[in-house]
Amino acid sequence: MIRPDLSLPIPTEIHAAHFIGVGGSGMSGLARMFLERGIRVSGSDRADSPNLRALAALGADVHVGHDAAHLGDADTVIHTGAIWPENPEYVTAKQRGLAVIHRSQALHWLIGGRRLVSIAGAHGKTTSTGMIVTALQTLGADPTFVNGGVIAQLGTSSGTGADDLVVIEADESDGTFLLYDTAVALITNIDPDHLDHYGSAEAFDAAFAQFANHAREAVVLSADDPGARRVRERITHRHVVTFGQDAGADVRVTGIRTTGPVSFTILHDGTAVDVQLAVPGSHNAVNATGAVTVLLTLGYPLKDAVRAVAGFAGTVRRFELHGVERGVSVYDDYAHHPTEVAAALTAARTVVGAGRIIALHQPHTYSRTQQMHREFARVLEKLADHTVVLDVYGAREDPVPGVTGALVSDDFTDPSHVHYVPDWQQAADYTASVARDGDYVITLGCGNVNLIIPQVLASLSRIPAGTPGA
Repeated sequence: MIRPDLSLPIPTEIHAAHFIGVGGSGMSGLARMFLERGIRVSGSDRADSPNLRALAALGADVHVGHDAAHLGDADTVIHTGAIWPENPEYVTAKQRGLAVIHRSQALHWLIGGRRLVSIAGAHGKTTSTGMIVTALQTLGADPTFVNGGVIAQLGTSSGTGADDLVVIEADESDGTFLLYDTAVALITNIDPDHLDHYGSAEAFDAAFAQFANHAREAVVLSADDPGARRVRERITHRHVVTFGQDAGADVRVTGIRTTGPVSFTILHDGTAVDVQLAVPGSHNAVNATGAVTVLLTLGYPLKDAVRAVAGFAGTVRRFELHGVERGVSVYDDYAHHPTEVAAALTAARTVVGAGRIIALHQPHTYSRTQQMHREFARVLEKLADHTVVLDVYGAREDPVPGVTGALVSDDFTDPSHVHYVPDWQQAADYTASVARDGDYVITLGCGNVNLIIPQVLASLSRIPAGTPGA
């Protein structure tokens, strides 16, 4: 892993950019925006993907695998923090004296001096960003945007608009959200995470306070989240607008009903507007209220803001249905923190009816698994009817001895509710043997767990429910 050095100068001009790790949703979105600016783009990733193929179709020179020769005549190299310092393209770029910048610095360069809305928080960033972007477009605006996931109704994670407004999902995981010159800051919640970077919950809180206090126009802050309330005491900004279910919230959500499509009422300044979303879950009622609050700070009337946000159709990898086989629905969700897993499973419970929920959990990073395995086990055991645990997806981290998916499964109080299966085919077969008509299978994790879904669907097609030894 490479820690971003935000003190490095950002080039004034970029003519040819090479992206190391271009296949990710965020990096591919950036690369697409560079292409839209008329900049020559090349890039590499360790594996082929639809994102690579889409960039190639747009004219980018993309490669599978990393090799110094892929740099070509690039004058600027853009990387994620997930690559290793030994990456041959990174090493050669440094040796040649090329401008080597983190993806956040590349985004900063793209934004320029435009009016920026930054969405930060441990959970809900991608959905909230998608809600704001699609609502603005519904209201006739044409913002530039960069999201951490593909917005379903747009089919993309980024886009270049004609307006002066830019909307981004601001990543707090490595502190880079502090780089941007934010006008309106939305903080969905402050649940300590990424402590491998920050070192302590205190430092995590301090970063969010700094993010809020540096906003030029307004701070939109959760009134419900304990972390946000805690950090509120450090926020000195003159214009803080709160949202949530709390009775003291400036923009309040009430009457949340989660049977079927989630519906609720938003109250602001003596006006009440009813809402029904296309996405499930009480957490999305709160996300929508935060999005509406941002639109209010941008000058839109309450009724128009609510109508526009209600049209949001979701983002890819957020409770996304991939297929149904012998009556079993197979979903994917990006949840990779206990709070996110709880929200995803709670939302699923509102729509599964009489069926059961079978969670296919892939722990993400060794550090998070080591720190939070008990919390994961508690949430999964409480909210899923059965859990299949895969091994850890290490992402940017080296393996840690003794840290495997078994840490999660061993913490279940009732071992009959969990099965640790490191082998993916065996996990798919076991899941198929457990699942029955009406059940939901949900993959959980922000690694590559979604890639097991075709195996699960294939296993469901050939293995009857209750097959012993599958």
